[in-house]
Amino acid sequence: MTLGVVVMDEDRREEERVEAALAETHPDTTRWLEPVYREHATSVLRTAYRVTGSVDDAEDVLQTVFLRLARREVPPEFTHGPLPYLRRAATNAALDIVQSRRLRSSSPLTAVPDGIVVDRAPGPERVQAGRELRDRLRDALGGLSRRHAEMFVLRYFEGFDNVEIARQYDTSASTVAVTLHRVRSRLADLMAPHMGGIQ
Repeated sequence: MTLGVVVMDEDRREEERVEAALAETHPDTTRWLEPVYREHATSVLRTAYRVTGSVDDAEDVLQTVFLRLARREVPPEFTHGPLPYLRRAATNAALDIVQSRRLRSSSPLTAVPDGIVVDRAPGPERVQAGRELRDRLRDALGGLSRRHAEMFVLRYFEGFDNVEIARQYDTSASTVAVTLHRVRSRLADLMAPHMGGIQ
């Protein structure tokens, strides 16, 4: 079974859970939230999956984001449309999971054994090495400040440009660029021991 099929099946089950919760909310809330959910739930799920690397965690994020919205009687101000708002909310909730997972972990990122070397030949080892690097990157993101981790995820996982991110944080694009440069440098330092000397 491919990831797409799993995500679609899980998406249907999650949609049923959220719809059940929506049935218990104020009718005005359902009126504005239901179309937002139908149009953007898959994007929220994908955003969460990119951050957490887990379908189960992504489902939890989807539920968290929409249940928080369901508790509101009036919609939030979607100044730049619902999708940027929802992606940021999904990123935030997903980072909560990544950070809590990091805190529960008994070994810090620096204690993970070295030895991942880029293998030029495709194969299961290379696929596994890629997974381990992604997991280490997620762990490293969990150690950053929330604002810096969110900006990194929005830029490099979600594809927002610096201007779009600046609007969401009420700052300038140049401030976002400087922040992202610093975050990349910090992540490069954290990841260097696990890259087999390749930078």
